[in-house]
Amino acid sequence: MMYPSIQAAKTPDKPAYIMASTGQVVTYRELNERSIQVSRLLRRLGLQAGDHIAMYMENHPWFHIIGFGAHRAGLYFTPISSRLTADEVDYIVGDCMAKVFVTSSGKADVAAQLVEKMPQVSARFMVGTPVAGYECFETAVLAESTEPLPDETAGSEMLYSSGTTGRPKGILRPLSGEPIEAPTRTTLSLPDRYGYDENTVYLSPAPLYHAAPLAYNRCILCVGGTVVIMEKFDPEEALQLIERYRVTHSQWVPTMFVRMLKLPEEQRTCYDLSSLQSAVHAAAPCPIEIKRQMIDWWGPVLYEYYAGSEGNGGTAINSEEWLAHPGSVGRSYGPPIHICNDAGEPVPNGQSGTIYFESGPAFEYHNDPAKTRDSRHPQNDQLTTLGDVGYLDDEGYLYLTDRKAFMIISGGVNIYPQETENLLITHPKVADCAVIGVPNPDFGEEVKAVVQPMDMGEAGPELEAELIQFCRDNLSHIKCPRSIDFMADLPRHPTGKLYKRLLKDRYWGDHSTRIV
Repeated sequence: MMYPSIQAAKTPDKPAYIMASTGQVVTYRELNERSIQVSRLLRRLGLQAGDHIAMYMENHPWFHIIGFGAHRAGLYFTPISSRLTADEVDYIVGDCMAKVFVTSSGKADVAAQLVEKMPQVSARFMVGTPVAGYECFETAVLAESTEPLPDETAGSEMLYSSGTTGRPKGILRPLSGEPIEAPTRTTLSLPDRYGYDENTVYLSPAPLYHAAPLAYNRCILCVGGTVVIMEKFDPEEALQLIERYRVTHSQWVPTMFVRMLKLPEEQRTCYDLSSLQSAVHAAAPCPIEIKRQMIDWWGPVLYEYYAGSEGNGGTAINSEEWLAHPGSVGRSYGPPIHICNDAGEPVPNGQSGTIYFESGPAFEYHNDPAKTRDSRHPQNDQLTTLGDVGYLDDEGYLYLTDRKAFMIISGGVNIYPQETENLLITHPKVADCAVIGVPNPDFGEEVKAVVQPMDMGEAGPELEAELIQFCRDNLSHIKCPRSIDFMADLPRHPTGKLYKRLLKDRYWGDHSTRIV
């Protein structure tokens, strides 16, 4: 059995997690007692198993306390991106039907705009000094008993897609009705796959409201390890933390790898990283050359997986397998994967098509039956898709081509921009990049790159010509950008996903397109 309450009984004073910038420690005793008090507060407010709460908060010492408190009360818990505007937060809170809303004083500006919104919310709390319209969360929680509820039952997170191709959609899964200590797919699989146990020191550099950091953090806290939580990713600070805390396990996205690799060599190589046993990465495709450089630097400790918040299936691959199958995201860790064309018919190995997982756990997109229907195979409801395109090799290893929604159709030719992006990011003058389709009167669309240069002062025609030629030297010309624009910062989610929808809106205007 695994749960923070069990760890609290065994090692009450052990750090459950440490906030990186301040060094604040939350022990297992504190996590256990405060989460009990949160569960009691929520029940006292009238919430029952199956009800919803929402939280809008940065990486904060109370984040996990609130999440485990909701879980112990049998509630759905929706963490909302701390980067969203008031209207975006209002949409998610209303869509998930949250009855209680919790935020922090760090989000006070947006929280103040929400006072006149969210009409279905019956209680609003703020961690820290509350602004008008909010109660002090700590005061309310600390007034509750630390005796566990007599009918604790497992709740669940209800996460929202990051909205890179449209408005966020809630991913709803049925509650298990099991005791809070009952093992989950995560606590059953991840410790064996990556070696998580009570000796684990886990570095968490990403926002906790995202599916993977949330799941992996909770798994570490269930097995009794210690999490080091970065409030915001910084490449050199991450290396410092690995050395300082003798970090054994971690999780990353490829953009973090890129930023660490592009540090000056004297900064990049001066830290002792020998404690690392496992560095997991996912959330976005990792260019082959970037991953090779990371394995050369850190050793064969990189582990990659491909999955979605929907939890309908996934793949995994270690460093040795990847070196034998460069570019692959691994083999299914569940039932077989199926690659199908638009008609739902299977395609041969080596040929791209929509990726379907077989017999995954049930899920639906909340209040969006059309999107739920689109996630199912046209002839077999036991096959579900995340909307990605890829192919299998003869050994069953999966290779991602791109998201179907990002495909460029130029003169009737399908172009997947990921390959071009993977090349551009390796150029020493490129900090980040995106490749999109923009209107072309003759071909419908043409390929354009939007580049964030390492030095914005170099942005201009000379760098544009250099990068276009770099692409033409390494790729089929049809995949190469015909023009390049420069931006100081691309609209990238902290989890590594790029908001291509926002880029495309700049170029399409009133044009119509099948790609969103």
